[in-house]
Amino acid sequence: MSTVPVFVGLDYSLTGVQVCVVDREGNMLGNQKVPDEVETIVQAASRFGPVHSAAIEACCGASDLAERIVQRHGWLIHLGHPGYVARIKQNPDKTDFSDAHLLADLERVGYLPRVWLAPKSLRELRTLARDRQALVRQCRSIRLRITALLRDHRQVSPFNRWTQKWYVWLKHGVELGEHSRWVLDRQLDRLAWMTQEIRQVEKRLHEAMKNDRLVQYLLTIKGVGYVTAWTLRTEIGRFDRFRTGRQLARFCGLSPCNRSSGLKMADAGLIRAANPELRRVLIEAAWSLIRHQPRWQKLAASLRERGKSGSVTCAAVANRFVRWLWHQVMKNIESPRLADVPVHAG
Repeated sequence: MSTVPVFVGLDYSLTGVQVCVVDREGNMLGNQKVPDEVETIVQAASRFGPVHSAAIEACCGASDLAERIVQRHGWLIHLGHPGYVARIKQNPDKTDFSDAHLLADLERVGYLPRVWLAPKSLRELRTLARDRQALVRQCRSIRLRITALLRDHRQVSPFNRWTQKWYVWLKHGVELGEHSRWVLDRQLDRLAWMTQEIRQVEKRLHEAMKNDRLVQYLLTIKGVGYVTAWTLRTEIGRFDRFRTGRQLARFCGLSPCNRSSGLKMADAGLIRAANPELRRVLIEAAWSLIRHQPRWQKLAASLRERGKSGSVTCAAVANRFVRWLWHQVMKNIESPRLADVPVHAG
């Protein structure tokens, strides 16, 4: 076996893993598909020489595979951002062979667009938080179907929606046909069951993070509730993996997207490449901050005086809040910044 270090690209799928190995000059030494087993993957790559580093595209199951290889064999593994990797690829065709080769080559030259490999404990909390998010989306869909059914029958409620009086009116005061009544009752039953499920998940989230220092600190900020604190903890993970508050705000999707050309300066709204649930929670938190904290009330008033709309004002407040929060967390909660936290698996 050669003693010259090699670079490895792993294209993960449910049917196996494509393992591509290249040397420092970019020559392909091997590219084969092997079963989804850690020892088999390591053996397929290590027969060409000691592994300098490896790259795997972030997808379902990729983090777990990377973490197992790191723990058992000490590889340096980087997760690649699937969207940016796809943009770098020049060939419109997609095969496991070419994808693994591209990952290995990007890792070799240091151009792999990396994402953070979160520890397993955080990934578990993320699974729990995202389960709640999925249930909330289903509740929202049921509510939309209920209101659409009422609108279809031209039923106007005398009470505010989703209050106790409104539910009583739905049960006894709405005039519907036989089948429409049956559908409405079924939707109400589903909504009640879904609401109970959300409460169960929230109870488990509360138990899982009741002693978390970051969550407890976030809850001391007036206008920040449990859902916001849980979402920030699970989706951001560690604040010290960002060098500045500006980087964190961009990660959260709260920075404007620049569309400047020549002498023309313009923006195209908030950047798209972000977790939509994280951004939504922060936008909602900004509304609450504007209502409860003078600091953010003053900023919002200043923006409105300059002619900014309510949505733009709220997004700007959320952006400034996240930057401020990064400084507060770095000063009070987390350890000094670690240069390798954003990109290294260890």
